[in-house]
Amino acid sequence: MLITQLTPDYFDAVIALANDVHGDNYIDQQSLKEIYNKGVKKGINASFIALDNNKLVGVRLSYAPGNWQIDAWCSPKLWHHKSESVAYFKCIAIDKSQQGKGIGPQLLAASIAALKEQGATAGIAHLWRQSPGNGAVKYFTKAGGILIKNHPDRWLKQCQEEGYLCTLCGRDCHCEAAEMILPFK
Repeated sequence: MLITQLTPDYFDAVIALANDVHGDNYIDQQSLKEIYNKGVKKGINASFIALDNNKLVGVRLSYAPGNWQIDAWCSPKLWHHKSESVAYFKCIAIDKSQQGKGIGPQLLAASIAALKEQGATAGIAHLWRQSPGNGAVKYFTKAGGILIKNHPDRWLKQCQEEGYLCTLCGRDCHCEAAEMILPFK
């Protein structure tokens, strides 16, 4: 297994994997370019991929501290970190045949190392509460993540305005997001 920084050469494979795991229209070329650019700071890229025999089997997309906008789904007063030093974990997707093999933690560790070099002291994520067995929240909690707040209907607007198709709810997503912070040591 090779963990390496994401490059534009892998954009098509990342889009296919992310949309397979999270639902149709979760990411497209334009949004992935924006996500990629938000992950680069000080010449350091904080987004990583996992390759198995040159096949993409995992991706971790992250925003550098100061390169993303805090929105209504964020609770910076509860973070106990300066908002300008907090990174954002946008997305993780692992090929279904590769889940449970430790790829997610390896990708997270690589992103954290890069984010620290960029000046981050913590990272925020919005984790899908309805993931099978609430696995997303369990994974992030095991990594040291702390629950900040729950957000109902987190992806509803994306369904209505951007054509996102939730794997559970379709075009009328009422899934809940767990806003969690992961302090870096």
